[in-house]
Amino acid sequence: MTGAVVVPIFQTSTFAQEAVGKHKGYEYARTGNPTRTALETCLAALEGGRWGLAFASGMAATDAIAHLLSKGDHVVMTDDVYGGTYRLFTKVFGRLGIGLTAVDMRKPEAARRAMRPRTKLVWIETPSNPMMKVQDIAALSEIAHKGKALAIVDNTFASPYLQNPLKLGADVVLHSTTKYLGGHSDTVGGAVVVSDPQLHEQVRFVQLSVGAVPGPLDCFLVHRGLRTLHLRMAAHAENARAVAEFLKQQPGVSDVRWPGFAGMVCFRHEDATAIASRTKVFSLAESLGGVESLLEVPQAMTHQSVEDSDAAVPADLVRLSCGIEDPADLVADLAQAMGLPVPA
Repeated sequence: MTGAVVVPIFQTSTFAQEAVGKHKGYEYARTGNPTRTALETCLAALEGGRWGLAFASGMAATDAIAHLLSKGDHVVMTDDVYGGTYRLFTKVFGRLGIGLTAVDMRKPEAARRAMRPRTKLVWIETPSNPMMKVQDIAALSEIAHKGKALAIVDNTFASPYLQNPLKLGADVVLHSTTKYLGGHSDTVGGAVVVSDPQLHEQVRFVQLSVGAVPGPLDCFLVHRGLRTLHLRMAAHAENARAVAEFLKQQPGVSDVRWPGFAGMVCFRHEDATAIASRTKVFSLAESLGGVESLLEVPQAMTHQSVEDSDAAVPADLVRLSCGIEDPADLVADLAQAMGLPVPA
């Protein structure tokens, strides 16, 4: 419209119409906004899908998918999943008659055995949060389709730069755009990407009806983050590699997990809480995927809602989101937090 190199922030709640029932493509900001359209178009392109739908948070996007279900339907879900996702299906939709079976999806056969006649969704999260379990999207999608269910992949930890689930057979890709896509810890958002027109209409209907959409500033911030995604993901991965290699050599550290890409690392240590309280470069905070490094103890922070369930996580688990600082600084910070000599 103006030649602006960067998509402007259309900070408006409504749009003047040419005549009754005739508008220029936009009528009310809940149903659409040019800044949001730009983000949704970009997200669809990155994931290799036809349509992107932006939401106010990752959980709002998750909720939109869950609204495809009816009473008596069933979901097969990975047993290591973001606590908010598990809580939504067990505490909210469980009360509405939706069944859930959690299994270790690293073994596709476990998902196959869990399928029921009323299974409508196979919920895949890979790498998983917080245990970094990597799952076979193609195999699990095939299992879902044989059971006439949809394969949903939460691609938040990998990002579309590293993994495109739709190309591997999935039906829906889900993101918390708060994380790697936004990349700067300054906005909250979510997204769904699909290729099937009927599925798009169903999710779009929920988006419009429930109204959990992001504002134009949030869309602008995520869209800005997407422009540097490839650069940031390379830096995150290099830092995570350095941190994981250091941790594997330290006394008292066990079960170090890094999937080989992106910036998420987890490990176990009996002094997990104490270590978390002593870091200086790693900020003790929930969330992930920003340019700054974060650290948390999932059992006491992001995953309290799965305590005493099939999705419970160990109390001694530490989850790291490695940012883009100098990797030597990250290693030195962890060393001092664990009371170890700082590497030269």
